[in-house]
Amino acid sequence: MRVAVDAMGGDYAPGEIVKGAVLAAQQSDVEIFLIGATDILENELAKYNAATNASIHIAGARDFIREDDPPVAAIRSKPDCSVAVAARMVKSGEADAFVSAGSSAAATVSAIQYIGMLDGIWRPAIVGSLGSFAPNTVMVDLGANVDCKPHQFLDFAIVGSVYAKRFLGIADPTVALLSTGSEDVKGTAAVREAHPLLRNSGLNFIGSIEGNEVLSGKANVIVCDGFVGNVLLKLYESIGGHALEWTQGRLKKYPLARTLARVFFNRLFQATRISSETEKGGGGILWGIDGVVRIAHGASRASHVANAIESARNAVRADTTESLKLELAEFKKGGQS
Repeated sequence: MRVAVDAMGGDYAPGEIVKGAVLAAQQSDVEIFLIGATDILENELAKYNAATNASIHIAGARDFIREDDPPVAAIRSKPDCSVAVAARMVKSGEADAFVSAGSSAAATVSAIQYIGMLDGIWRPAIVGSLGSFAPNTVMVDLGANVDCKPHQFLDFAIVGSVYAKRFLGIADPTVALLSTGSEDVKGTAAVREAHPLLRNSGLNFIGSIEGNEVLSGKANVIVCDGFVGNVLLKLYESIGGHALEWTQGRLKKYPLARTLARVFFNRLFQATRISSETEKGGGGILWGIDGVVRIAHGASRASHVANAIESARNAVRADTTESLKLELAEFKKGGQS
């Protein structure tokens, strides 16, 4: 399994990216290509055991994308940047997948431009499991598309259903639109117009759900635009840490109780692991691209990078791209496109 890693993307690149690649190489049978400035990456890689590094290679890139670079213009003006080189390696077959913790928009633009979209999908989307409190629920989109057209919600429902089948083992996943009420007439114009598309799609569409039902398990696939999805995901991921901090703050005068509280949260409640426990699955995969692209958090540390690499590896092994192609073909065959 060969994974290209944008070693120059992310808040803590290249140090934590390289360290994460080393961890991934130690943990699983994966061949890693670090993409970036050769001299910098050689110096970083030299800090680690040479035996481990045997499965890690460096592929040079003359430039990289900064977080404040306009993604479309930057990819055009920097065709040899690290994320573009990684995308081209997937297209050429030199890599089976690529991972980036840099600008999500730049990674998305690179994937669209150099790898291409699947037939029948208009824009890619980020899908992720909600883990802990809702282990059988995924959300889509988690940030790739801020403003959405009604037909994009249908795309999201299809890719979310494939994800639920492949990674959660749910044969006929229920699909719901996230809205401000359960009635079809509520929500934004795009959400309201998406209702008949989903209702007539042949998917197991159950209508709209509200925010208080996200963790209920009522829907296996929750569809929303990337703005709402990204904000909700980051709130969800912060719950455990804030709850632990609040609890320990209330127990300042009781050191033993503070210690027990941490044990309780880490071992029983497990909310502090919401964001990391399902990273090795298919979380963060950019669906709709004709290849496997894994978007990692910009603030990823080494362990998160290693998880992202394993997530990409698992997505390739699960044959997610071909699964989505087959699902789209079945969808079209049913005359529901």
